[in-house]
Amino acid sequence: MSWRMRVVHTTGYIYDAPVTRSFNEARLTPRADSRQNVILNRVETVPATRSYRYTDYWGTAVTAFDLHAPHTELEVSGSSVVETEPFTEPATELTWAELRGERTVDRFDEMLGPTSYVPRDESLDAVAGQLAHGVSPARAVVRAAEWVHREMDYSAGTTSVHTSATQAFAERRGVCQDYAHLTLVLLRAMGIPSRYVSGYLHPNPAAPIGEAVAGESHAWVEAWTGQWWGYDPTNNLALNEQHVSVGVGRDYADVPPLKGVFSGGGSTDLAVVVEVTRLA
Repeated sequence: MSWRMRVVHTTGYIYDAPVTRSFNEARLTPRADSRQNVILNRVETVPATRSYRYTDYWGTAVTAFDLHAPHTELEVSGSSVVETEPFTEPATELTWAELRGERTVDRFDEMLGPTSYVPRDESLDAVAGQLAHGVSPARAVVRAAEWVHREMDYSAGTTSVHTSATQAFAERRGVCQDYAHLTLVLLRAMGIPSRYVSGYLHPNPAAPIGEAVAGESHAWVEAWTGQWWGYDPTNNLALNEQHVSVGVGRDYADVPPLKGVFSGGGSTDLAVVVEVTRLA
């Protein structure tokens, strides 16, 4: 059964000295695809700014804005209403030979190579080979996510947004970003094109209608085994109605909710609040 959800993501900055100008990008607009339909979205700022929207190289909607009046506070809020669908099995699945063919490798080269967050690692290459042995590519995706879920302990505050998959794995602890990055290491070692997805997750599968709950940004992976489909290694489940996807890319660096540069100011206090409400 489909869900309708409202997501409000608010980020507040407080500077200890006036910022004279800032240039920013917000990736707070959910994707419109076969699994979800965006009914409403707006991105607003306080102080008010003039903004424009574009779609980045990876297909994520970006709201860009700049502010040239001195300010000591900045609030950015993204509000959306989205309809999401339950998970459906991939209708098309390639064989390993087809997946590793020249045409596929060339088409998805950027989703197969290492990055600073998703580096190659010989020991993890060996794990990937074991997980892929004797099963289909789609089953190998699930086995990789299950392995990450089993090997890692979810522990907030033990890693940062700059932590790579191998660094997190060395500690065997991390958050959803680390689970996603580590799963990508395994999938790319198998030769399965795979990408990082940022978004939101309603925490309650039996959520009552109209009740707003505290949420947070979430991350998972999508794999291409004939078509793109998603899996959530942090919770060890396929994508369902609770997931709202926003951005896709090679890793977290391609999809941060907010990024920018500013002149003036000094140290910054940051507060992030995500509120999710099931509407239907």
